[in-house]
Amino acid sequence: MTRSGGRSGKDPGKRVKTARGRTASSNRWLSRQLNDPYVRQAKAEGYRSRAAYKLIELDEKFGILKGAKRVVDLGVAPGGWAQVVRKKRPQAAVVGIDLLPTEPLEGATFLEMDFMADAAPAALVEALGGQADLVLSDMAANTVGHKATDHLRTMGLVEAAAWFAVENLEPGGAFVAKVFAGGTDADILALLKKHFRSVKHAKPPASRKDSSEWYVIAQGFKGT
Repeated sequence: MTRSGGRSGKDPGKRVKTARGRTASSNRWLSRQLNDPYVRQAKAEGYRSRAAYKLIELDEKFGILKGAKRVVDLGVAPGGWAQVVRKKRPQAAVVGIDLLPTEPLEGATFLEMDFMADAAPAALVEALGGQADLVLSDMAANTVGHKATDHLRTMGLVEAAAWFAVENLEPGGAFVAKVFAGGTDADILALLKKHFRSVKHAKPPASRKDSSEWYVIAQGFKGT
């Protein structure tokens, strides 16, 4: 897929005009945003975040959106992945959930609540109107700065998402979730391999090279 702006290295990039009132880390983040071709492409194509291209690239490689009719998007805010689903599968029902508010999107239903709340799974299924054939999760726990703790917190979300998929997917369905360096924990991987015909890991090009994020792609749900 062609990206505007290119990555030849010939463009010296934009510079942050002033650092007044910003921390060094904020200045680095802003500079990276200004020079990120995916950020520019997202703005040009109307996507709410550069993360949309991660799903686009995963779909190009694995065909995860092919035939999708009922999709659950966990950690939906700001809605970039939901936009991709609606664009590629305009007839599909999409239900998303996030602690943060998400701007409405035609053809999609967004729940502003904690996915880890006891009532969340039932609320998602009710809003979807039946079993899903694709569960997407771009969730990650808020970091506290302690690497081991942050990993465990995020893996807890991945495990909850995996169990939701196992309990609510139609046979043949798929599950995609963000994990981090080292891949999926052994127990979660065993769960997925038990219930899906194919389980793979991938790092889409849109994931920044310095990011530790990877994605697990489980396809061909066997049923429970």
